[in-house]
Order: sequence, then structure tokens, then C-alpha cells
Amino acid sequence: MSKDFFRSALVHWVLIASLMVNAINWGMIAFFIRPVDFPIILHYNVYFGVDVIGAWWQVYFLPLIGLVILSVNTALGYLFYQQKERIVAHLLILATFIVQIGISVAVASLLIINY
Repeated sequence: MSKDFFRSALVHWVLIASLMVNAINWGMIAFFIRPVDFPIILHYNVYFGVDVIGAWWQVYFLPLIGLVILSVNTALGYLFYQQKERIVAHLLILATFIVQIGISVAVASLLIINY
């Protein structure tokens, strides 16, 4: 029963896609953001403009948060799947992928505004 969760086609492919999107986020940040001595833009709002600036390394918190969410949701999905709550487990895994896409949009926005 415990290995059935990771053998499920939906879980298997959505986790692979989520990991790939997260890896792309790490790679894009590593490629475009270089260590600098001055602060960079960390958040931009259409209404107020730039509202958060900080060190270059703080951009890495976005994919790190995505990785933490991926880990927590996968663990919770596994636990729910063991208790025969398969719909909840699948929703958690799908939510993980949606979060990764949202983080990708945020990373792309930060790269565009800082590049």
C-alpha cells in the first residue's frame, strides 16, 4: 500500500513536473542573478511600484519556499493516501504543481525587472 502512492500515474508525473519546474526556477535565478554589492528589487507592485528591496541572495527564497511546499504536500499526500483519502492526496499534489507555476511567474517577473 505504501508504494502505491508513488506508482500512481497522476502522482508520479505531477511530482516529476513539479520538480522540473522548481529546478528551472533555481537555474533561471542562478543564470540571471549575479552577486552584487547593491540591493536589488525583490517585489514590485503595479499600484505602488517597488516596495521591497534586498540582497541578491534573497531571490533564492522563492524556489526554496516552493521546494518546502512540495515536500510538505508530498508527505501529507502520502499520509492521506495511506488512510484511503485518495482525492485529498491527489488535490495536494496538484496544488503543489499550481504553486510551482505561480512561483515561476514570480521568478520571471523578478528576473525581468532586475535584468
